Amino acid sequence: MALDRQLEILAVCGVGMGSSLMLKMTAEDALRSIGVDARVENADVSTARGMSPDVVIGQGMHTEEIADLAPVVITISDFLDKEGLAAQLRDRLGEQGWLA
Repeated sequence: MALDRQLEILAVCGVGMGSSLMLKMTAEDALRSIGVDARVENADVSTARGMSPDVVIGQGMHTEEIADLAPVVITISDFLDKEGLAAQLRDRLGEQGWLA
């Protein structure tokens, strides 16, 4: 059951500045590489708590704080690893039935 709307993805970091922006760009590249249409935003943990994305991506220390925010939470260790993130996205979105 693919989503009937654009996927909402949130890249999260502690303060919402540079690292979440880098992660946002990496996520956009990774999603493009697997053919997924999504809107990616970036935010700090505090701002993220008021949002309701489909997917949250961030480092473990941040995703643990907001694990209940989205149906899919992906923990990353390398903000620039597009291939690794693409593989995780493919697996996790597939588990949800969100891939066409």
